[in-house]
Amino acid sequence: MSKRDYYEVLGVAKTATEGEMKVAFRKLAMTFHPDRNPGDKEAEIKFKEINEAYQCLSDGQKRAAYDRFGHAAFSQGGGGGPGFGNEFGDFMSDIFDNFFGDGRGAPGGRRGGGAPGRERGADLRYNLEITLEEAFTGKAETIKIPTSITCETCAGSGAKPGSKPRPCATCGGYGRVRAAQGFFAIERTCPNCHGRGEIVDDPCPNCHGAGRVNRERTLSINVPAGVDDGLRIRLAGEGESGLRGGPSGDLYVFLSIKPHEFFQRDGADLFCRVPISMVTAALSGEITVPVIDGSQTQVRIPSGTQTAKQFRIKGKGMPVLRSREVGDLYIQVFVETPQNLTKRQRELLLEFDQSASPENHPESAGFFSKVREFFGGAAKA
Repeated sequence: MSKRDYYEVLGVAKTATEGEMKVAFRKLAMTFHPDRNPGDKEAEIKFKEINEAYQCLSDGQKRAAYDRFGHAAFSQGGGGGPGFGNEFGDFMSDIFDNFFGDGRGAPGGRRGGGAPGRERGADLRYNLEITLEEAFTGKAETIKIPTSITCETCAGSGAKPGSKPRPCATCGGYGRVRAAQGFFAIERTCPNCHGRGEIVDDPCPNCHGAGRVNRERTLSINVPAGVDDGLRIRLAGEGESGLRGGPSGDLYVFLSIKPHEFFQRDGADLFCRVPISMVTAALSGEITVPVIDGSQTQVRIPSGTQTAKQFRIKGKGMPVLRSREVGDLYIQVFVETPQNLTKRQRELLLEFDQSASPENHPESAGFFSKVREFFGGAAKA
């Protein structure tokens, strides 16, 4: 006798929510519960049918399987709970492949296109330090990296020339074996070939069966103008060669920029801290400052300039990566206090100090005036 549709048993639509199914189940369970129908075999059968339907549809995974396969999803059940048929096992295995595979829709790179035993090579990292000037202009850099390349003797097969690997008898060349466990068909790496799908009986004497050998490679890297500290450049396929003819990994070049003698960088903008004399700050003047492109430019200092005053030079900063935009150069001045004064210089400074008025030092005069008010006239400049 064929089973009734679970939704029909509970009296709900296929679009019913979990709450709607729970209400329907409770109502039917109270009606056909054996305690309320002693000796009624038909009520007992209906109660079991209701319970079985609810146990399936109240579980998200089971409901999804039932919606797709119907009762066939549980056709191999037994031992206290429903199991899954072969079709459903394959379906769940595909889901596991997508989640736990190598990111290519294939577990370990062997399903859906990759040949058994051909493993992708590892990615490599190379740290490259450049100057700020090189980051400004860009550069072509030649690097040498130790890596693994495909063995020329065996062409990556791992087998001695004149021989070839044979398919693994345990997994049939698939590299993985399946075993049904509860609801799922679990795939595991083949214990005989360790996931390679093949056995090398006569290894290559050059690579010892690995299909690759260690070598130092020379590569050219194009560092574009405007790169920043910590930028990563990816060179696809320039990493380690794969095992037994598998695809190569990638090479990642991580850039770091050496500290500069004059400039500090903030994005595309550059900052340069420049000392100026007390006389230039007081009377005005012009200073010559460096530019990252190797040139120089003049900056006009107005009279009365204070330490930390900032002057912007538009378009003299760093280029923005992959853009036509250019940052700015900011000159930050600080007034240098004279040192190693002669007797005459000291006399002149004292003379100036004695003749100075609060208007000559408005900030300090205002500050100490407020301090005197705060402490009742006890403080003085």
